Amino acid sequence: MSFTVVIPARFASTRLPGKPLADIAGKPMIQHVFERAMESDAERVVIATDDQRIVQVCEGFGAEALMTSADHASGTDRLEEVARQLGFPGDACLVNVQGDEPLIPAALINQVGHNLLAHPQAAIATLSERITDIGAVTNPNVVKVVTDINGFAHYFSRAPIPWARNDWAGQQPPRDLPASCHYYRHIGIYGYRVSLLRSFVTWPPAPSEVTESLEQLRALHHGARIHVDEACVAPPAGVDTEEDLQRLRALLAASD
Repeated sequence: MSFTVVIPARFASTRLPGKPLADIAGKPMIQHVFERAMESDAERVVIATDDQRIVQVCEGFGAEALMTSADHASGTDRLEEVARQLGFPGDACLVNVQGDEPLIPAALINQVGHNLLAHPQAAIATLSERITDIGAVTNPNVVKVVTDINGFAHYFSRAPIPWARNDWAGQQPPRDLPASCHYYRHIGIYGYRVSLLRSFVTWPPAPSEVTESLEQLRALHHGARIHVDEACVAPPAGVDTEEDLQRLRALLAASD
């Protein structure tokens, strides 16, 4: 059994409208993402969008593109619609690759997909990486994750977790990484079982999800297990802003 990659691609990005069609080294951004996904072990790659312009561009470079609702609150809801439209069974595994990750290594996609397949207890699989500076630990924009001995998530938080009570006594805010434990940043690539997606879209937001603004806490709140593996390679930065886009264009131009 293999997995399918789904690439959500909204046109109306708040910070960078039309982002999936932004030109990077002569190709639209979404084509770069599609090509990285095609390098993975996925048996199928589907681009899910809410805009006919994106469908036309994707079909132009040979991708399978699917029109989905413009009203989805998140990419997870869009994935569930894709699974429904395409008739995937409950045990099918989908890997959600963001449409603004044009440099994502196929190795990370494979790691998430194969980890989900290898852990039948998990409804979701995702990745993390070791944090090596205290600034990231205390930064609320960096999501931290704590797992059990088998790699299943205890909790995700924007706060410094675990709190190093003895190491940080008298430090406010904390100034040094403690020697007593390691800290891990969550990397936002997910693999889902379709059965989880079907349930997820029926659940109301969890109190912890609303408080932290972290959608994955809804799954934990309802008892779903999330397997977290340390990323096999460092994930490159995605494209959120015009500055990110210009930086990526310069990077690829310099590599020619």
